[in-house]
Amino acid sequence: MKNIAVIGAGYWGKNLVRNFSQLEVLKSVCDQDHDIRSKLSKDYPGVTVTDDFDAVLNDTDIAGVVISAPAALHFDLARKALMADKHVFVEKPLALTYQDGKGLVELAEARQKILFVGHILHYHPAVVKLKELINSGSIGRIEYIYSRRLSLGKIRREENILWSFAPHDISIILSLVGEDPYYVDSVGSNFLHARIADITMTNLKFPSGIGAHIFVSWLNPFKEQRLVVVGSRGMLMFDDTKPVEEKLVLYPHTINWKNGMPVPEKAESNAIDISQSWEEPLKAECRAFLSAMDTGFKPITSGDEGLRVLRILEISQKSVEQKEFTTYSSLGGNGGKSWYENETKADTERNSIYQSAIQNPKAAIELRQSLSDDSVFIHPTAVIDDQVVFGHGSRIWLFSHVLSGSRIGQNCNVGQNVAIGPDVTVGNNCKIQNNVSVYKGVTLEDGVFCGPSMVFTNVYNPRAEIRKMDQVKPTLVKTGATLGANCTIICGITIGRYAFIGAGAVVTKDVSDHALVVGNPGKQIGWVCECGERLTDDLRCIVCGKSYEKCDRGITKMVSEELNSESVQALKKNTDYN
Repeated sequence: MKNIAVIGAGYWGKNLVRNFSQLEVLKSVCDQDHDIRSKLSKDYPGVTVTDDFDAVLNDTDIAGVVISAPAALHFDLARKALMADKHVFVEKPLALTYQDGKGLVELAEARQKILFVGHILHYHPAVVKLKELINSGSIGRIEYIYSRRLSLGKIRREENILWSFAPHDISIILSLVGEDPYYVDSVGSNFLHARIADITMTNLKFPSGIGAHIFVSWLNPFKEQRLVVVGSRGMLMFDDTKPVEEKLVLYPHTINWKNGMPVPEKAESNAIDISQSWEEPLKAECRAFLSAMDTGFKPITSGDEGLRVLRILEISQKSVEQKEFTTYSSLGGNGGKSWYENETKADTERNSIYQSAIQNPKAAIELRQSLSDDSVFIHPTAVIDDQVVFGHGSRIWLFSHVLSGSRIGQNCNVGQNVAIGPDVTVGNNCKIQNNVSVYKGVTLEDGVFCGPSMVFTNVYNPRAEIRKMDQVKPTLVKTGATLGANCTIICGITIGRYAFIGAGAVVTKDVSDHALVVGNPGKQIGWVCECGERLTDDLRCIVCGKSYEKCDRGITKMVSEELNSESVQALKKNTDYN
């Protein structure tokens, strides 16, 4: 049975409910709003209406879960649905961070489930026809693409306009071009809220020479949804606000060179009739999800495709934020560097990128991503002492202080009100949440997670009136370890690789690799996989398929395998998820 449950039946979710009902596969709808549930019960008398998400997941008759909740909930809801062995259709964006999106893709693969992302334009008959025309050579080689997605509202507060409107257009542009951009640059303007962009313009450049830009706004007096593809022998325009017979128009315009000058040659436009193949795009999208569930084949808008879009969104967001920062720096932030100095440096980097792209387009992808994704961000309110070293891609947020002699690795995220140092080493890819102090004597290896308000110490018996810095005892937190919120780490110990310290625990002695420690004083109650999930009694992970064996350090990874559905079910029967 292809029974479907829809999670969230509000602004957009009600359309998903309607279409899956018409396709005769809708079994359940879950929504927290009482009025919405009351209306659904009247409109769909044969459908179970509930506010209990866990009840939906526990229903073995439901094969697929469709998530149309606020974007901030996408990761958590999708993860729980995959863990419950459901196929998942999640509306755009897939998640709000690339890392979360990657986790969902990996989990879906481990569970052998379909992860489908709601990039609806791929199923729009006009876009399907547009792709056919491009592939047949009707407009020659693609040279330039631009999109405009504008309206008055719906204004959101859980995400900005970039994350709300642009995913559709990024998805189509990446599909048409067939490669990732080497250059991403975005600029935004905030009018209704100081930190939420209402308008953004994103500029993309691709190694093949194709350029694209995306303009989105929810402060426009009228609705506009337009995509224009400019080719060497013609142009195509998709306008979704037009009637069906006018949604796709071919313009055989060309640019010819005469006497060394480009001369535009206009020709009669031709509206492409798609009425014979017309189907509501959302219904076509719903059919595609059901087909993927049936066949097991990855859909056009798979989790992998959603992850590519998420990557561009995250880089674009960083680009918007960095421009805000460089503007603030002209007021004295960033160590006194002026806006002009920052922009001059950026121009030099861009020129280097363009030259590299001409000589080696493939290498330019990695180079552009490095410059877009790896530049250091330091909030103007942060204080950075002398002789501090940062790796590429690290971010230091509000009111944090990094003391002299400290070294922060690559791609680290240091939250609000964090103190690091002096003379502290933090490895690559670490995440230090708000209100944490990493004192002298503490060393964090790569990939360490420090939860909000967790506590390090560096002296056993401190006194306010007696200086005891000569009694500092070293604390080492090894690769991949997680230190939960409000836990306390007594100095002089080692936390093993991929160990997991529960929230509020007080750790007074060494912790083995992969150990799960909770309580006061901390006691080991089990083992944890590299992916953060608790292992079964026979040291296997039912999420990612890894197996472990005992060793003198605790446990060590033995093999990596994907679990088939029978082994997952067998493990679930013998696993306490609590």
